Amino acid sequence: MKVAVFGATGVVGRAAAEHFSTLGDCEVVAVSRRPVDIPRVMHVPVDLADGGAVERAARSGSFSGTTHVVFAALQESADLVSGWRDEELMVHNLRLFRHALEPLVAVTADSLRHVSLLQGAKAYGLHLGRTPVPAKERAPRDVHQNFYFLQEDALRALAAGAPWTWTIFRPQVVFGESVGSPMNLVPAIGVYAAVERARGRPLAFPGGPPGVHEAVDARLLARALAWAADAPEARGEIFNITNGDVFSWPAVWPAIADVFGMEVGVPEGQRLEESMPPRRDEWAAVVDRYELTSPRDMATFVGTSWTYADILFGAMGARTLPALLSTVKIRHAGFAECIDTEDMLRDWFTRLQHRRLLPPA
Repeated sequence: MKVAVFGATGVVGRAAAEHFSTLGDCEVVAVSRRPVDIPRVMHVPVDLADGGAVERAARSGSFSGTTHVVFAALQESADLVSGWRDEELMVHNLRLFRHALEPLVAVTADSLRHVSLLQGAKAYGLHLGRTPVPAKERAPRDVHQNFYFLQEDALRALAAGAPWTWTIFRPQVVFGESVGSPMNLVPAIGVYAAVERARGRPLAFPGGPPGVHEAVDARLLARALAWAADAPEARGEIFNITNGDVFSWPAVWPAIADVFGMEVGVPEGQRLEESMPPRRDEWAAVVDRYELTSPRDMATFVGTSWTYADILFGAMGARTLPALLSTVKIRHAGFAECIDTEDMLRDWFTRLQHRRLLPPA
């Protein structure tokens, strides 16, 4: 097996590259603009906005013998929410997909077996406030403009009559490791906790009214990608995927506080996208004090995930219905792994502490 992972510095792409690299007799090619620091993984620096970049890399032999592809590359807008409705950005994300897959399919015609494509809950109209409960894969396509559908249609067209097949995943909110991500709560919550502790304050939940949520560990999603790589039941299918449970932020907040050695404070509603950037010097002081390996520049570490945190914490306004995805289909197909979300949160923060990306408890 030789797996090309596009978007390997993102939350999903990094987890996929790490997991495939641990499988026996599996070669992994990580494709991204930024460097990748994963053992046993070959990095191919490519800017997918350049239409000829993948073709040039293919001519060098980087993709020869590729059997599987994971496409997890994504361009988000600086204004996260408005970007979800930006038609120009939708076309740009379709262009990134075509720039990657079309030349790769051409040079791997004799070896390619499977392509995995990532979508998400917005396929069901989540960002438009009309997600069914629960959202099921068999439902008719929600009528709205979305780059997910543009990429999906392009994938189906490429695969028509081809010897390879595909699987599409729709994960719920993904938690994992990445630096500078537009949508990753792990560094955002970690930085918020670190600067609050440095002030001697308890860890107060910064969001709005409690709701019911789902999540998925990037490592669990990576295992699902590996399962789908050759599972007959995954061919030509779309699957929702979550950890398998539901949670509320007040219920898991004590576990998060405990990882950082903090007491739980009284909830303090705030917009982190407004309150946290001015505290950049406090984060830099934490990095210096604990000699962390994470960037001193808060924006470099957290990216634009403050906005994402505000949305998921309910600081942007409460949703009338929870966004819940049915995972019956993927379990019936044969992938039944699950993880307790509270345990996942503890594990991710502890992992980043051990890597000295966040301060110890």
